[in-house]
Amino acid sequence: MTSPLNTKIVFITGCSTGIGYQLAQQLKQRGYRVIASCRKAQDVERLRKQGLHCLQLDLNSSQSIQSTVEYLSLIKDGDLYALINNGAYGQPGALEDLPTQALREQFETNFFGWHELTTRLLPILLRQPNARIIQVSSVLGFAAMKYRGAYNASKFALEGWTDTLRIELASTNVQVSLIEPGPIETQFRANALAAFKRWIQREGSRHKTQYERELERLSKATSKNRFVLPAQACVPPVIDALEAKRPKIRYRVTTPTKVFACLKRLLPARMLDRILNKAA
Repeated sequence: MTSPLNTKIVFITGCSTGIGYQLAQQLKQRGYRVIASCRKAQDVERLRKQGLHCLQLDLNSSQSIQSTVEYLSLIKDGDLYALINNGAYGQPGALEDLPTQALREQFETNFFGWHELTTRLLPILLRQPNARIIQVSSVLGFAAMKYRGAYNASKFALEGWTDTLRIELASTNVQVSLIEPGPIETQFRANALAAFKRWIQREGSRHKTQYERELERLSKATSKNRFVLPAQACVPPVIDALEAKRPKIRYRVTTPTKVFACLKRLLPARMLDRILNKAA
């Protein structure tokens, strides 16, 4: 059933595929005025042809972020009800093999871009009678796995940043939630593969054998993880975060996310390390 929400504007980042794409399509069907965004011009054009209102936004660019904020601030016939931060990618590789610039680029997209966009939109959100900020994080935002250190670090930082923002906004009309997906079937592996090839030198690395396995895994069209869920699995928790009078602070999606959240509270750190090492 479509909800009567046609004056409520929801802005979503990272909508070219996967979770962001599904959120844009499903929230539009639900009656929200969705404004999607993608980094590449060809993806923006593709979504526009599918009937979505879509902007070009590069989270690595302050100029692009500022242009987006200016556009959203000029909308007069509706409220910017929600910001859904989703645009991100994963940089694979052992930390010892990653140059500092690779981590800088990971953080520019996954963390600093989110900070800049959110803080620039916050004055608009604070003017509304009710508003939401929804951050799409990851199980790797609280459970670290090997060869995912750059992504782990960006998502751990995002979780701490979001917890702080939620506390600082506690006396306002803006409510903040985290979505923590586990394995989701998206284009994430393809983007990670490109990042891996760009930054990792396999020859001479003590992780060379494992890297060969990583390349094989990332090159597959679909995941072999038995717990993987489609991107649509993230839609119901986001809807709840948008519509519940008192939304949850964290929404954990997929069995691994829920299991690891419990294990982190119950197990000694070294025991959890062994389990995460095997899971990786």
